[in-house]
Amino acid sequence: MKLLAGLAAATALATPAGYVQSLQRDDGGFGDPQVTAWATLRLVAAGADTGDAAEYLATHQPESATDVALVAMARAATGDHPDDLLPRLRAHTPGKLVNATIWTVLALRQAGEPAPPTLVRALLAAQRPSGGWSWLTGGAADTNDTAAAIQALRSAGVRGRPIDRGVAFLRGHQNRDGGFELTAERGSDTQSTAWAIQGLLAAGRSPGRAAFGYLARMRRPNGSYRYNARYVTTPLWVTAQVLPALARKPFPLATG
Repeated sequence: MKLLAGLAAATALATPAGYVQSLQRDDGGFGDPQVTAWATLRLVAAGADTGDAAEYLATHQPESATDVALVAMARAATGDHPDDLLPRLRAHTPGKLVNATIWTVLALRQAGEPAPPTLVRALLAAQRPSGGWSWLTGGAADTNDTAAAIQALRSAGVRGRPIDRGVAFLRGHQNRDGGFELTAERGSDTQSTAWAIQGLLAAGRSPGRAAFGYLARMRRPNGSYRYNARYVTTPLWVTAQVLPALARKPFPLATG
């Protein structure tokens, strides 16, 4: 019986979700509130147990606007309504950090609240001539922020040209190996590919088999994922970000 139990545990650990779960600490966190929020969101997307992550997040007050949104979104995804953080989200004023506005919209929508029109207008105005979005106003667009912006705008009901231009930007950063790159000439990486898949799904477009094939080649025997074909870095971070793409679930996540 012990042998069978050990084999079952090893099999569970060899899955991406099992790998992430194996790194959860006794206090329910995964290192700090930001990493815990990311891991929690992605475990929810995979339909996996998040342990005491919601309790951990509820006892840690984030400081930056982006971290407030991430923590609130993760708590809402687990069913723990973040009433203490919602006033800060509702009061968010668009500024230089575009990603803070992106994640505020997603967090509010995850909590079942409408997307404030001022934030939606700010995101539309932040779209770069290339069709993509940057993490800050006036910066160079990248695929990760573009995919996140598409998800935020679609959650707010935006359709048409802004989404089409964002999709074209993502498509323009897919390489022959099937993977997507963060910026031009950087080369494919696992996280950018996962983000692109989520963005394309949110836009109602097929990511295609090649993108999933790239992710499959980056998977390691222990269930974790390589950052790219050359490097293994921050495996918890990388593996957690793959989970929603594998589950084909864009943000905000459906709950209940």
